[in-house]
Amino acid sequence: MCDTPKTLMDAIRYFADPEVCDAYMRKIKWPDGKVVCPHCGSDRIGEVKTRRLLRCKDCRRQISAKVGTIFESSPLGLDKWFVAVWSVANCKNGISSHELGRAIGVTQKSAWFMLHRVRLAMEAADEGGPFDGPAEADTTYVGGKAENMHKAKRAKVIKGRGTVGKTAVHGVLQRTENDSPSIIRAEVIEREDADTLLGIVRRHVKRGAEVYTDSAPAYAGLMTSHYHDAVDHSVEYVADQIHTNGVENFWSLFKRSIKGTYVAIAPFHLFRYVGEQVCRFNSRKLNDGQRFDAVMRRVTGRRLTYRVLCGIDGAGFMGLE
Repeated sequence: MCDTPKTLMDAIRYFADPEVCDAYMRKIKWPDGKVVCPHCGSDRIGEVKTRRLLRCKDCRRQISAKVGTIFESSPLGLDKWFVAVWSVANCKNGISSHELGRAIGVTQKSAWFMLHRVRLAMEAADEGGPFDGPAEADTTYVGGKAENMHKAKRAKVIKGRGTVGKTAVHGVLQRTENDSPSIIRAEVIEREDADTLLGIVRRHVKRGAEVYTDSAPAYAGLMTSHYHDAVDHSVEYVADQIHTNGVENFWSLFKRSIKGTYVAIAPFHLFRYVGEQVCRFNSRKLNDGQRFDAVMRRVTGRRLTYRVLCGIDGAGFMGLE
């Protein structure tokens, strides 16, 4: 048995033992080793070894390492959860709920819920301060392709630039020098107007830093707060340092995961998939074991219930990834 899993096979063997899973989860939940009862705040904690649980000596309530994490209230064992986290964190194009369900022996509905809970941890990363620049900013659209639509639907839906009915996602990428990886921040936006785009760029990039965009008129106002240059894609894609190739590379990875793995995404869930791809992109220089550990360190303090995920009426959207 390996000390630290480095591959999926290592992880499956390592976390096959429930005792190992529980010890790892306790280390994640209480890194300093000090356990505090979430119910009464007491630090007088005993252990129920026969059930791998803790018990508060004051309020007498049992404590699980799952409480206060994305795993809370799940009847599934941590061995299956850890394989799910490993898969979604390390599969470059993501993993579908159907594939995960077959791999760990749960229904597609359960796997779909599991993946969204893992995505909650992946999108919870601390962004840190604004970028120093040079930075790139760009917008992409997620939705059906016109060539795949029926002629009648295409005439009704596709108008103007062909973005009607699609969901916009905006990204800001920090370029880095030498061997340091670039970093991106992306989010779903409701409108692609000047106020929205300029607000995002100014929030993520320090005033006076270099920002490169395409020739969209909405970015024109950046010249009042940043050193701004734009490339006209109808003429060229690169003019020395003026290009958006870095953020376009992220869009290609993001679109590949949608088209090749998830196929159909409900617009109201899109931000979760954006956060998933951002997490993988920004941690791409880590190995699989390090990336798994980084995601696991974000599982605490987060919880997503099925009712919240599916809406107040509890209607399921399992047909959509």
